[in-house]
Amino acid sequence: MDHDAFLELVRYNADGLVPCVVQAADDGEVLMVAYANEEALRATLATGEAHFWSRSRRELWHKGGTSGNVQRVLSLRLDCDHDTVLLAVDPAGPACHTGAVSCFRDDANGGATTDPAAGGA
Repeated sequence: MDHDAFLELVRYNADGLVPCVVQAADDGEVLMVAYANEEALRATLATGEAHFWSRSRRELWHKGGTSGNVQRVLSLRLDCDHDTVLLAVDPAGPACHTGAVSCFRDDANGGATTDPAAGGA
């Protein structure tokens, strides 16, 4: 599918953004979740490196543009509702701003986890 056809299928939210799940292509580990607008997706498709929309800075964000930890994009896929993008990437370094490989960690590394089998309140 050509890039324009892909972009026409994307269903953005009311803010013009679509969530992007970033996954390591080699082992399937989920590295991070970010948001993209059409400009960010176009930049990703044009350069082959991940670009997102920074909601806090309200600007286009080239992942790794300052740190060097770029994410080379191997594929972009839409989910069945066309409202989430899955990026398979070859990362040049850690995805997380803390220096961790992934933004998703267990509680020993500062994240939070729960066991669904343990039940809840």
